[in-house]
Amino acid sequence: MKFFYYAHHGFPLPSHHRFPQEKYTLLQKRLEESEDFPNLEMIPAPEATEDQLRLAHSAEYIAQIRDGTLPPKLEREMGLPWSPELAKRVRHTVGATIMAGRTALDEGIACTGGGGTHHAQWDRPQGYCLFNDAIICSRILQQERLVSEVLIIDCDVHQGNGTALIAGDDPSIFTFSIHCEKNFPVRKAKSDLDIGLPIETGDKVYLNALKAGIDHILDSFSPEFVIYLAGADPFMGDRLGKLNLSMDGLKARDEYILDTCIKNSWPTVVTLAGGYGRDINETVNVYFQTVKIAGMKQAQF
Repeated sequence: MKFFYYAHHGFPLPSHHRFPQEKYTLLQKRLEESEDFPNLEMIPAPEATEDQLRLAHSAEYIAQIRDGTLPPKLEREMGLPWSPELAKRVRHTVGATIMAGRTALDEGIACTGGGGTHHAQWDRPQGYCLFNDAIICSRILQQERLVSEVLIIDCDVHQGNGTALIAGDDPSIFTFSIHCEKNFPVRKAKSDLDIGLPIETGDKVYLNALKAGIDHILDSFSPEFVIYLAGADPFMGDRLGKLNLSMDGLKARDEYILDTCIKNSWPTVVTLAGGYGRDINETVNVYFQTVKIAGMKQAQF
């Protein structure tokens, strides 16, 4: 399986900033050193172009990110201090998902070393998300007539409000978000299907809700391609999560979704999305488990 990474494109953060940038580097190192992935091919991600970014964002907003001219209010909503390194990094984030999309069409499943920047909206960032990689990837593949109908399965613990807003009038992209209802963002957008779960949901209720959601989608939509936002933040050790899923529960989630994609012959991009463990190594463990499962399932596609 191909894994598109960009952790080497770092950006400066103040000391004690809440965003755990190091998790990507730790994951990459662990993957490189692991003997569990004899067929894992790690590939540096390219930068997305401005033309590609314009498939989901306004030209003015793209220029603001490029030039560091975001209004102060929007930079606060972004949650990260602007820097030239950050502006470069997020282009590689999108580039990774685009390349994973192209690869999945040929090989069934491909993975990125991050991505899932689902709070990013047409003209603004939010919650550490600057450009919406899932929408951009979807529209590139549609523009090139490689796929028509795309399903975005968002299992990050936070609602994919940016994805829902950008794709709101686009019937060719089905947006599904299963998340903690009493969590960020306070103001939810309307996805094609939202399942908002209560705090401390736990494995059993979560997995039953997920399966019911997928069954509903299968009754109403026929995708040709899937982008899966796995998310480590539903984990019980996550400081921003609140859903209290175990490692076994997250394993069952990943296996169910990828088995469903294989069963229906849906090429799938796996993005790792959010993860904010009290212990950063717990987040890396969840990401590692997801990549391992994706690699095993890719061999079955």
